[in-house]
Amino acid sequence: MTPRPRIGVTVGDPAGIGPEIARKAAADGELSASCEIVLYGPSTEAAGARFERGRVSAAAGRAAYDAIVEAVEDARAGRIDAVATAPINKEAFAAAGLPWRGHTDLLAHLTGAARVAMMFYAESLRVVLATVHIPLAEVPRALTRDVVEGTIALAASELPRFGFASPRLAVAGLNPHAGEHGVIGTEDRDVLAPAVAAARARGVSVDGPFAADTVFVRAMRGEFDAVVACYHDQGLIPIKLVAFGRAVNVTLGLPIVRTSVDHGTAFDIAGKGVADPSSLIEAIKLAMRLVREPRAGRQG
Repeated sequence: MTPRPRIGVTVGDPAGIGPEIARKAAADGELSASCEIVLYGPSTEAAGARFERGRVSAAAGRAAYDAIVEAVEDARAGRIDAVATAPINKEAFAAAGLPWRGHTDLLAHLTGAARVAMMFYAESLRVVLATVHIPLAEVPRALTRDVVEGTIALAASELPRFGFASPRLAVAGLNPHAGEHGVIGTEDRDVLAPAVAAARARGVSVDGPFAADTVFVRAMRGEFDAVVACYHDQGLIPIKLVAFGRAVNVTLGLPIVRTSVDHGTAFDIAGKGVADPSSLIEAIKLAMRLVREPRAGRQG
């Protein structure tokens, strides 16, 4: 780690707003005074000219992938201190023949991480996802006790890096009213509750499953430091409702620091010069914080 950390910023899908927000973040005076930003991928207007703005293409997917691979290699070699990523497009990845559905599983593959999780961090709310980019119909089958226990354990071990020395976790129920003891679905009773009990037996401060329609409010009021959500939209709707543009996507469990934006490629405004870099700027700031104080913690 250097006194003035080097943060690698991948520009994401070059047909989207990623290159624009990366350039804007790199030009931010406050950031420039605090860190050195290294851009990966086709970041200039000239380099991006070969990609049609707002269109899915295999070429754009491959360019985004190549930038991520290069940045991760540099992070693992110590040439940069952290990676902050602009958004990719999953259709473009598929068009390029790439098997990964997003950054999270690709980063796990590139770093050899055994277990990772997606967390969205904001000052008012933290959300960790037990499952990510899978169809809603597949969630109950994917939500095994091992998955839930592993996500709880990972959240408990990583949250001290974010300032919560003894994190208090809550698990959101899968079904309405957390299943009402099996009356409205059995997953909460048969999978989530045993996973919570097992984690508590290992000393983790975790409770639930709680009805998902109120547990995020309880967390925002200070009862919990983070909520483990069962699936993508269950966790992302509340975090984006209360902190869109300020929330940061963080991959837990990696041997490198990786942060990202809380939004997508925004093809509808790509190339118009109006994209807001706020979330990427927040991602870079959080990356700097994690680099400088990787194990510093306080009671949340």
